[in-house]
This record gives sequence, structure tokens and C-alpha cells, in this order.
Amino acid sequence: MPVTRCRPADVAGVSGDEALDVAGAEALPQQRGLTQRLVDRLRQDDVWAQFARFVLVGGSTTLVYALLFIPLERYGYLTAHLIATAASTVLANELHRRLTFHADERVGWWTAQWEAGGVTIIGLVATSAALGWLDSTSASAHVALQITCVVAVTALIGLMRFIALRWIFRGPAADEV
Repeated sequence: MPVTRCRPADVAGVSGDEALDVAGAEALPQQRGLTQRLVDRLRQDDVWAQFARFVLVGGSTTLVYALLFIPLERYGYLTAHLIATAASTVLANELHRRLTFHADERVGWWTAQWEAGGVTIIGLVATSAALGWLDSTSASAHVALQITCVVAVTALIGLMRFIALRWIFRGPAADEV
């Protein structure tokens, strides 16, 4: 039996755009189901969902760091590092407060910056020392190597930040999950 294909506008009672939406929804039901399950999982507030959001925010703000560091690097690695770290840290702290830990009603902006910023100072010292070491051992280290060095150290410091923000600096109304 031959299959008759009809244009979306020819589907009875359904507009062209609606028919395309229905066709798209039927084309990848498993992928949409997987995507929806992933989104639903990321919206939960247990430690693993928070850690996944923490990593996503950290990765995104590390990209912001790199996008700032690259053009500023001509002023020296330390200047570029300090400016890029300050800007990306403020953004990361706010995203962690609102998205990662859903604490925007429990923790104010200033408190979040102060608490997470304190842990970031440790990271800033560690990444600055790593960049200084890299600069002293390889006077002309490529910017990609400098960023890789910062990302590696930042990942370790990030784990410390997650632990501090999740268990040490949590607000009084935070539920134990």
C-alpha cells in the first residue's frame, strides 16, 4: 500500500505550524524524553543535581573567564587573570546563588559574594601562583596553555567551593538532602 505524504497545511484541523510541531515531536520521541528527564533531574535539589548545576555554571563562567582573559592578556598575564577572575567570579557566585543552590530567597547578593568570594581568594592565589610558575618556566607560554593551567587549578578549587557553599555556607532554611 503506497504511503501518501501530505503538506502540513493539508492535515485536517491542524495549521501548518502545528503540523510541523507534531511531526517534529514524533520524529525524536526518545531524544525528547531523554532531554526532559535530564532537565527534570537537573531541577531537583539533591546533592548530585546541585553538583551537576555547579559544574555547568562553573564551565560557563570559565568560558567567560577565557573570553575576557584572551583580549586582556596583552596587558600581562596577571592583569588579565585578576580582571577575568573578578568578573567571572561575581557572575558565578550569582548563578550559584540563584540556579545551583536555589538560595536567592535565603541568601542575599552581598552575602553570596562575600562567602563564595572568600573561597575564590584561595583559588585566585593558587591560580596566580600556577600562572607565575608557568611564566617563569616558559617565558612565552601560549595563551591556550595559560588558560588550561588556570582551568586545571580552578577545577580543584571548584570542588572546595562546592563543599563550602553546599555544606558550610548554606542558609538556615536549607534542607538536608
